[in-house]
Amino acid sequence: MTGQPSVKFRNYGPLSRRTKFMILALVPIYFIVAGLCLQPFGGILKGMITIIQEPDFLITDYIAIGGIGAAFINAGLLALFSIAIVYYLGMEMSGHTITSCFLMFGFSLFGKNILNIWSIMMGIFLYSYYHKTSITRYIYVGFYGTCLSPVITQIMHIVNLTFGVRLLLSILVGMCIGFVLPPLSTHTHYAHKGYSLYNVGFSSGIIAIIIVSLMKSFGIESEARLIWSTGNNVLFTKLLISLFFGMVVFSFLLSNHVWKRYIEILKSFGISGTDYVKSEGFSPTLLNMGINGIVSTIILLLVGGDLNGPTIGGIFTIVGFSATGKHIRNILPIMIGVILGGYLKNWSITEPSALLALLLSTTLAPVAGEFGVFAGILAGFLHSSAALNVGIVYGGMNLYNNGFAGGLIATFMVPVLQSIRDRRAHAKTHVSL
Repeated sequence: MTGQPSVKFRNYGPLSRRTKFMILALVPIYFIVAGLCLQPFGGILKGMITIIQEPDFLITDYIAIGGIGAAFINAGLLALFSIAIVYYLGMEMSGHTITSCFLMFGFSLFGKNILNIWSIMMGIFLYSYYHKTSITRYIYVGFYGTCLSPVITQIMHIVNLTFGVRLLLSILVGMCIGFVLPPLSTHTHYAHKGYSLYNVGFSSGIIAIIIVSLMKSFGIESEARLIWSTGNNVLFTKLLISLFFGMVVFSFLLSNHVWKRYIEILKSFGISGTDYVKSEGFSPTLLNMGINGIVSTIILLLVGGDLNGPTIGGIFTIVGFSATGKHIRNILPIMIGVILGGYLKNWSITEPSALLALLLSTTLAPVAGEFGVFAGILAGFLHSSAALNVGIVYGGMNLYNNGFAGGLIATFMVPVLQSIRDRRAHAKTHVSL
């Protein structure tokens, strides 16, 4: 791959840094406007309060508990906050900017809200201050690490403590989470070698296990939860397909060579650390995002799934990581493996957890990208079982449950696949291992 090509309108020259951030901000604004149109303002305010007050561990659909408008506005505001933080820190637009902001939007439809993320972010700022480094080095880890925000809400629901004690405890726990995330995420990355894209989900799962175990030791337990809205497929299909098709069209308006650069994206393995904005440019990345959004939405509908807060969040995770590793060539084998599991295993692909696994299993896209279609199908097949069972160990407190499961599967599969590949290479040269 060559260096980053010039990102420009065909007739108006290169896009400025400010313009690129404004284009990114159009996505949450699109849903905020939709939310204002789909729910009365009074209902939105009441829904936002409900979203803040309700426990939000997996699976809690904000559309079901707060309404479509409140859920979209909560998600849109958090995405805009994230974009604004990166912009005012003076950082350049990168693939990780897009990924983190899309994840913030997606998971703010079923777990993150405008109050429960900030103590974790405070911990990230404390870590950078303690190590005398710029917060820009860790800001994306902080955004991803808000997947543990249900822990903060859960602490606020400890009924035998006063409000002041609960508030102080939630802030302290959140800051501790943010402080330990950067070193732990660096360490867990070495375990799977970048073949699971949701690395912070892996490290967050470890943190969640420790926190939930401590809470249980003090008699604090959470009950299983499944709040899942249905009946909005037609409406949400129109909203999503219009957005993703608009991305595709706009990408061609931005550049003359978008398709050629998109082909280069399809050739990549997609291992963690990939940044398509830097390597191929803003326009091809936007095209990749739009195509992956359309494909993942159609696949979900074809298997009979519901479009709601959690599944839209899953689709936005695919679209967000389309800037940092995912493309149709490396996500389709993984999704086929999960669908195959739905036919052969003791669960249906239309179950809520299975639908989330279908979308979020694409954390293992680099496995298919480097080792091929059959390895990808096997990875998806194994991941579906892991994702449907590991969440019990931390009571749904880690929103990136599939990130934890994906980290386990990648850590298990990659050394084996590499050994098989190396053995074949040595066999061709008649060298024994």
